Amino acid sequence: MANGGPVCGPISSYSRVQILHLLFEAGSSRTRADLSITELCEATGLHPNTVREHLQRLIEGGYVIPTIEHRTTRGRPRTLYSAATGAPGASSPVARDKAKAAARRGDLMRSMLPDATASGLGREATYQLDALVEHLEESGFEPVVDDQGLTVDLSPCPHAAGRSEDRPMLCRVHLELMQGVLNEAGGPLEAECVRDAVLSSDCTVQLRDTTAPLIEGKGRLRHSTRQRLHRTGVAHGMA
Repeated sequence: MANGGPVCGPISSYSRVQILHLLFEAGSSRTRADLSITELCEATGLHPNTVREHLQRLIEGGYVIPTIEHRTTRGRPRTLYSAATGAPGASSPVARDKAKAAARRGDLMRSMLPDATASGLGREATYQLDALVEHLEESGFEPVVDDQGLTVDLSPCPHAAGRSEDRPMLCRVHLELMQGVLNEAGGPLEAECVRDAVLSSDCTVQLRDTTAPLIEGKGRLRHSTRQRLHRTGVAHGMA
């Protein structure tokens, strides 16, 4: 699917973005990290059945974790929901399995490409990029990765035609999702920020290697289902 087309996955609708935003906000609070369907309905104005459907899709994708409330009083325990950030205690088995599968597919692709070279980022970072590229492609993007400058170009942004007032929340949620994928894969890379852009259709995410200083890159190649190579010639993603 070409950039600029419809977006699938966890950010395919603004209602889903709202739910994820609330769960990420709850996870960063000091009081509690999970919310009930009732609380999500009150905050979004969505019908309970709509919220349940979105949550089920997000659970199946590895982006939300359901837990049963521990009650000390009588009454049926509620199901509570939290964001799968990949941090200790907030990891989704679905997301972990997806990251491992992406690494296996990446290794298979690299073994089949005779001109593929070793990445200077190291094995763990390479596997993180495998997982990130697959996540982005499943979400309808064609990421362009610069492995030296540690950037992921998602231009043109499929949300550029949407309401401008919705963009800040959507960008924050998308960055959190990318960080969650990197955390689940495990390694030194972090999703640092979405770079400022001149055009609303431009979207570049800056990654950071927590074990080394950033190195400015000069070239980049497009990741796609046909050939996913970053600048060093290392393949990523699905075969």
